[in-house]
Amino acid sequence: MIATDNISVKPHMINSLTVEAMGPGDWEAVVRIYREGIATGAATFETATPSWESWDAAHLPFARLVAREHGEIAGWAALSPVSRRAAYAGVAEVSVYVAEACRGRGVGNALLGRLISEAEAKGIWTLQAVVFPENTATLALHKRFGFREVGRRERISKLREKWRDTILLERRSTEVGID
Repeated sequence: MIATDNISVKPHMINSLTVEAMGPGDWEAVVRIYREGIATGAATFETATPSWESWDAAHLPFARLVAREHGEIAGWAALSPVSRRAAYAGVAEVSVYVAEACRGRGVGNALLGRLISEAEAKGIWTLQAVVFPENTATLALHKRFGFREVGRRERISKLREKWRDTILLERRSTEVGID
């Protein structure tokens, strides 16, 4: 169990939901869910999905997860390095995407709980998330797991020709890097 802010979440299973390592055959479902996130305009600055090779190169080789509900992929999560500099080897950026039809059913909780566990097992001491301010569900999800708001980055970049702000969130491990 992971306890955060008086909420306990089983990171591996909620109801009929299981979280497991992303496999080679999962890419088609992962990219479909990513496209749904892109279409909202509230999940990412990306406007097109990357190829597998590009996505693979941009993400850490561990903690690549999918949530399955009744055998179907309901969401995915992964980590990206925030820097290639050795000093930041224990800092990663979180991505959590949930299929539109599965939102509000605990998929994000299951994925983020497991992602935190796997990140800490691999020596990650700080997790960051960058979220659009209007994405209140994602902000609340991260805050349930101990992420704190570091600040607002105003007009950080354009999405579809419109300047957008982001909220930078951070979670410092209480297990890793505490020396």
